[in-house]
This record gives sequence, C-alpha cells and structure tokens, in this order.
Amino acid sequence: MNTSFQFQFPWVLVLLALLPVYAFLRGRVGKFSAVLFSSADIARAAGGTARAAAGRILIFLRLLTAAFLIVALAGPRLANDRTETQTSGIDIMLVLDLSWSMIALDMDKPSAHISRFDIASQVLEDFIRKRPNDRIGLIAFSAVPYLASPLTLNHNWLVENLNRLHVGTIRELGTAIGDATAAGAKRLKEQQDSKSRIIILLTDGDNNRGEIDPLPAAQLAAALGAKVYTIGIGIDKPCQLPRFDPNTGNLVLDAGGNVQRTMTIQPANYEVLGRMAALSKARFYRATNRRELQSIYNDIDRLEKTEVKLRRFTTFTPLFQWPLLAALGLLALELLLANTRYRRVP
Repeated sequence: MNTSFQFQFPWVLVLLALLPVYAFLRGRVGKFSAVLFSSADIARAAGGTARAAAGRILIFLRLLTAAFLIVALAGPRLANDRTETQTSGIDIMLVLDLSWSMIALDMDKPSAHISRFDIASQVLEDFIRKRPNDRIGLIAFSAVPYLASPLTLNHNWLVENLNRLHVGTIRELGTAIGDATAAGAKRLKEQQDSKSRIIILLTDGDNNRGEIDPLPAAQLAAALGAKVYTIGIGIDKPCQLPRFDPNTGNLVLDAGGNVQRTMTIQPANYEVLGRMAALSKARFYRATNRRELQSIYNDIDRLEKTEVKLRRFTTFTPLFQWPLLAALGLLALELLLANTRYRRVP
C-alpha cells in the first residue's frame, strides 16, 4: 500500500496568489491614529506621527485565515493506493515414489552419491517454490500411500515435510502406483471450490502392490476432473542398488568411502504410465538425469498456469477539517484582539 498527499481541487490554490495583492492594496501597516486635542500644541509636543500596531497584526491574521480557508477548499487528502491479487489457483497433488529402488545412483555422476530420490525431492522443492498461489499436497508411497501433506498454501511447511522424507520412511516394500494415484484423487475431491485439479506422479517402477490398478485409478482421477501427469525416472538398463540405512536413508560406505552394492534392479516398463496420462488428457514424461527432470517440471509449470488478476483501487482520507479549524481559530483570535487589546478609539 502506497500513501501520498494530494489536493482534490488543486486549481483552488491559485487563489493564494491574490492574498499578496490584497495585502499590498491595504498597506503593510495600520491606519493613522486619530485623537482630538483642544490644542495642536499638545499633539505636537507628544512627538511624531505614530501608526497603530493593530493594523499590522490584524491584517496578518486576516490573510492567514483566508489562506487556510483556501487550502481547506482545495480539499487536502491522503490517497491510499492498494493492490489486491485475485487468483484462480490450481490444486496440485504431488505423488512421489519412495520405494527402495529410488535409492539408485544412476541419474548423476557415480562419485556424487546422489540418489534418484535426492534429485526428485530437490526438483520438487523448486517446483513448489514457483507456484505460491496454488494449493499443493504431497503423497509419498511404497507398498502403501502415505499422506506427507494435505493440500495447503503454506509451502514452507510443505517443503519441511518433503525434506523429512527419505527412502526407508515407509517400511512396506513394493510399489503401489494405483493406490497412491487414487489417494491423490480422493484428496483433490475433498476441495469443493477447486478451479482446476492435477496429479503429478513420479515413479521409477512398475505397479506390484496395492488394491487398485493404475489404469482404474487414472480413470477415477479423470472422472473427478483431475489430469494425471506421469513421470518415469531412471536409466533404461539394469543398475545395482547401493547399500543404505532404512532408518536414515543414508548410504553405507566402506572404509575407502566407496558405495557398497547390493541387488541389481531392471529398468521399469513405463507403458502403463503413458496410458494413465492419456486417460486424463495429460502427458507422460521420461527423465534419465537431473536436467531432464527439471525440464519436465518446468514444462508442466508452463502448461498449468494459474490465472492471477490484479485489482487496483484508491481510498481517500480527507484532511480539509484541519485547515478549516485553523482558519476558524485565527478568525476568532482576530475578533477577540480587535475588540479588546487592539480596539480602536472612535
């Protein structure tokens, strides 16, 4: 909010230029004093001619009174400029795979020791920061879905909850893509005032757990008016998983600081993800490194724009009463002095 001082009728202030003219015509001092004497010798003995101080003071008060009245007529006021943001936000449910395969180190340099989950969570945080006007929620899943955050505009709190997650947070092993998608659709349904709804599903595996298959879950989401964007991550060849601590999500290194390898996982079949996206008229993406994943979320950010309208208006606080009160006070003072101390002799 910006506050500025202004006049409603600034042209009235031109009248102030007439006051010096009036003062010049009246003279800058008072009238000659006039007292009748029986003899001119008495007056001559009293000294030279004296001008009354009353003229100077009373004319000054009158001019000051007129000046305040002119300022009051000009309408002084404070203008408060305000801008209100009206947004038609999008409700976004982020569905993030937290299965053990997300610990794989195939999307960055091997020496970086950065897992699929690390890259995904960093890109997700950047996506969340870019959409301050949208309600965003987060569901993490492995063999079961876990609500990490309901739909909220408090994105700092959402990011805190995202940063608390790690591979191993959900101990049940497996990948329940269908259940997680259905859970996201259910959360979106609860928001009756939604203008637009989308689910962004990120996974590196095939559906192998849960009660609901991925395609019926996508159909359910589409029936509720939600688009399901699907993202498959990971390289297209087998890779070995590093050993890690499920309690913390930290990698287990040997004495030389090298990653200890465990089982080998096969690349996932992402055909189902493509069909899920098609059912809801959304898009399917593939990412094999950080740059590609960042580009995908940037693309979704461009496709799903939030409508923002700015409404500007100005409110005014009138101030004319203060110069008006000053003028009335000066007028009262002039009348008081004219009839008491500076009262002229008839």
